[in-house]
Amino acid sequence: MNLIEGLNDKQKEAVLTTEGAVLILAGAGSGKTKVLTHRIAYLVHEMKVAPYSILAITFTNKAASEMKERVEKIVGSGAKDIWVSTFHSMCVRILRKTIHRMGYSNQFSIYDAEDQKKLVGQITKDLGLDEKFYPTKKTLSIISSQKNDFISPAQYEAQMLGDFTGTNYSTIYKMYQEKLEKNNSLDFDDLIFKTIQILKECSDVREYYGERFKYILVDEYQDTNNSQFMLVELLASKHRNVCVVGDPDQSIYKWRGANIRNILDFEKKYKEAKIIKLEENYRCTKTILETANEVIKNNINRKEKNLWTQNEEGEQICIYNAYDDRDESMFIASTIVKEVESGNEDYNSFAVLYRTNAQSRVIEELFINKNIPYQLYGGVKFYARKEIKDILAYLKLLVNTRDTLSLERIINVPRRGIGETSMDRLAAYAAQENKTMYEAMLTINEVYELKSVAFKFQAFVDMLEEIKSDLRNKKITEIVEQILEKSTYMQTLKLETTEEARDRVENIYQFIAKAQEYDETREDGTLENFLEEVSLVADIDNYEEQNNTVKLMTLHSAKGLEFPQVFIAGVEEGVFPSYMTLNSVDEDEREEERRICYVGITRARKRLYITYANARKQFGRIVYNAPSRFIEEIPEKYKKDLTIKRKAENSAKIKVISKLSDGLKKHTTFSVSNYNNLVTPSKVAMSFESGDKVSHVKFGFGIIEGVRPAGADYELTINFETVGTKKLMSKFANLERV
Repeated sequence: MNLIEGLNDKQKEAVLTTEGAVLILAGAGSGKTKVLTHRIAYLVHEMKVAPYSILAITFTNKAASEMKERVEKIVGSGAKDIWVSTFHSMCVRILRKTIHRMGYSNQFSIYDAEDQKKLVGQITKDLGLDEKFYPTKKTLSIISSQKNDFISPAQYEAQMLGDFTGTNYSTIYKMYQEKLEKNNSLDFDDLIFKTIQILKECSDVREYYGERFKYILVDEYQDTNNSQFMLVELLASKHRNVCVVGDPDQSIYKWRGANIRNILDFEKKYKEAKIIKLEENYRCTKTILETANEVIKNNINRKEKNLWTQNEEGEQICIYNAYDDRDESMFIASTIVKEVESGNEDYNSFAVLYRTNAQSRVIEELFINKNIPYQLYGGVKFYARKEIKDILAYLKLLVNTRDTLSLERIINVPRRGIGETSMDRLAAYAAQENKTMYEAMLTINEVYELKSVAFKFQAFVDMLEEIKSDLRNKKITEIVEQILEKSTYMQTLKLETTEEARDRVENIYQFIAKAQEYDETREDGTLENFLEEVSLVADIDNYEEQNNTVKLMTLHSAKGLEFPQVFIAGVEEGVFPSYMTLNSVDEDEREEERRICYVGITRARKRLYITYANARKQFGRIVYNAPSRFIEEIPEKYKKDLTIKRKAENSAKIKVISKLSDGLKKHTTFSVSNYNNLVTPSKVAMSFESGDKVSHVKFGFGIIEGVRPAGADYELTINFETVGTKKLMSKFANLERV
């Protein structure tokens, strides 16, 4: 097999440059997966590298599965020895063999987001802290941020000395980790944190994996956080044959810890690094690609590249200005119906992308009204549904009896007459005897305070012990069916005869089907491995390209996917870019919004629609938003206005006048059905004009260079003497005229 046949010159260079550090800057649609798989095949077939010595890391299970499949096709024999996995799956694999060195059992549980919330909520309550001041979501975000920067509870506590609120957060973090360890459990961030810890503290483990992985490839490198950067650095420290592939222009996960500097500064860490740019796009039309280039070039923090394609010119970008979000959704639905009925496209040719999940509601309503089949990503995840979480809790407890959270979840599900008081007494006894709660149940008849209900605990533990017997020789399907039968879980649900109960029963059958699929495809599969697989699954991993449905998802979820026709909805100031980023003093947050736009544009293969509304229901009220700056950044020659001029005889017409940076006035007329609920830009903001001299408490003296509407406020472009140009929201800037 000629492994470089059919590759362009830059792709060939990327495949053949096997030694040392390599940074492959791969633009959207430039064939990076093909390059990675051919590079692996070249290492095995031409360089005679043992498959066992190659590690390929990506971010999603879906991407890892696709890469495995492609590698197996071209590598053939030996491909199964290559480690192709996500960061988290790789770490689980290492930890199952090594975490006992840190006092954990190798049969640890993995807590998902809901488990984490419950645990933090318990700790906050135990500490007597008000959740209004220490919200669970913020607490978990802080904890995750520390772990992503490889900061331990003790280190964080030391940093927070003298800060009352910070000290309380550090106490929660400390107790949270103690509870996790006691439950022999890890959260998602721990999987990487603990792997780094073991590699740092256990020289023999570091030596083993450092020697083993002679060639390391990392996909989507722009999405790595600090701990992932450290992990790759540790694994590659011996041979330094590390090849990272990514695109700074598609770095859109700062909110979950991604550090764009990892890819921008790669050559600083690896001074010998060779940089190869993949700039030929095989996906989009010329017009779509040029549009993406024109938008992204407005960012400063990027590595210069210019995508090009040999594809056809293609149609202009279709722009639609709607009266409101319902009109916007009607346009999207009607356009899809027209295309499908004309025979031009199937439903699965279309994707509707938006900045936030909340935007899907109105679109869904119109789709239902017009009988458009659709698939929504980002709703309640299958494995987060109550009935599925309950079954998983039973399964986790079979593997890890120290998992108190799982025990507490299902001890009384279905109802067994075991109340909170009985559980508190059991917990007190377990603590007194230095036992786990499960161990305490094994000797429940010795607990005097629980004599009257001991038989209930005994029945529960006997049931689990019976299922646990000969666990290794049971199929996953058999274990699940035993749980459902012996616990009477399914029987109890069926007796309810409600619509909700019927839905839950159907979900359980879907779970059984998943277990059957696992049994059929994993000859040596274990319950631990099955739990890992379902614990690490992401919503987008369930994406089915062949389903004849319109796909609805956020722009973040769409990354890595492509569609013939794409709608990007709600492209307005305050929506996209989001209102939060407009208020931020962090320039990179605003640049990330533009990167999100770039990702959205490059999802489209042949036609792109961009829609925006003059009025939108937002935050429980109707809000006026100006067209997004991203629309303005698209040259007119690439745009086609599809806006339908409609009569608005019975609606209010409002002229919003704003002064632009050139001093001219812009009149925007729009109609809304509810004038009283309309939110218009602040009158205070309109008191500022281009040329005004102002003073800011942090940035000092500056001159206003531009004023533009942004949601319910105005964005001011100010040139400060000390820090240069900043964009601030008028309401929050606290400016004083000089």
